[in-house]
Amino acid sequence: MLIEGPVEITLPDGGVVRSDRFMAAVCLCGRSARYPWCDTSHRRRPPRSRRGAGPE
Repeated sequence: MLIEGPVEITLPDGGVVRSDRFMAAVCLCGRSARYPWCDTSHRRRPPRSRRGAGPE
């Protein structure tokens, strides 16, 4: 998720991280080695099943 910066994020453990960038990418998949910031780890995840995507 891209959000306009600068931004402060409060982590579940109470810690606070800050980005002074004009745009910050926040990890939503939980795979980032730089959590809570996105490092594009989600791109290495296998594609989802297309089950339920519609008629073939």
